[in-house]
Amino acid sequence: MRIGAIEAGGTKFICGIGNEQGVIEDSISFPTEHPDVTLGKVIQYFTDKEVEAIGIGSFGPIELHPESAQYGYVTTTPKPGWENYNFLGTLKRNFHVPYGWDTDVNAAAYGEVVWGAEKGLRSCLYYTIGTGVGVGVYAEGQLVHGLVHPEGGHVLTRRHPQDDFTGICPYHGDCLEGMAAGPAIEARWQKRGFELPSDHQAWEIEAYYIAQSITNAILMTSPQKIILGGGVMQQSQLFPLIREAVKHNLSGYVKAAEITSHIERYIVPPGLGHQAGLYGALALGLRAYKQAAENISIQLNM
Repeated sequence: MRIGAIEAGGTKFICGIGNEQGVIEDSISFPTEHPDVTLGKVIQYFTDKEVEAIGIGSFGPIELHPESAQYGYVTTTPKPGWENYNFLGTLKRNFHVPYGWDTDVNAAAYGEVVWGAEKGLRSCLYYTIGTGVGVGVYAEGQLVHGLVHPEGGHVLTRRHPQDDFTGICPYHGDCLEGMAAGPAIEARWQKRGFELPSDHQAWEIEAYYIAQSITNAILMTSPQKIILGGGVMQQSQLFPLIREAVKHNLSGYVKAAEITSHIERYIVPPGLGHQAGLYGALALGLRAYKQAAENISIQLNM
């Protein structure tokens, strides 16, 4: 079986081919440019691959409701050229196969559920903290969509007492993304995160904001595990700072051993590393293939 996978990020696209065992056999990456240019490269890559389904985890916001006339579109993104772009429809005109379609962070969460650190769990959250901040939600065995889809990167934050940074989100200013994404670190300290020493004040402030979001998420959704990925989380010194801040915020209210005694196994890096998004797209494609096959079987037996 050959399944196509697309991790469509705001900075770069990664396309790959994998199988039902979760083995990525080939992949390619290129910068995210104007959609006509970018999708042209995607189409060129898959043209001779003979895939049986394609899974896509896309940056957003995107339309996820199949009944909508804009299903498969990137909708209100500020990224030039991509607003109201028919991503899925463009591919469907070229490849007549089943498609899995979801947000990039939901895809990463799903990849971790199927093949990574969340395997066997029925609920989890996946945070990606990099150029932007996104949160994928998997609850009771299902990826969460809802009215649109979770936008956990834009939750409101309580300001750190030693931070007078105004935030960079064009919509909300000092939301989580505005205060804690990679560009916010650079704007606040005039250096990129990897240029700052591990004991710099930046990391305590960063952990403060991330831990607020995680605390609220634990209280609202009670996930069985929380995974923190993305470029900013390559700074491994953040993990103990975030864990301690979460415990401080909860103040013993949530009496679960996973938090009170083993939080290092509860808030963790991705089991699939930087490929969680691509594996998630592969899992979405595989799920779409199976669903299409089941529908055909039902129709034949009617």
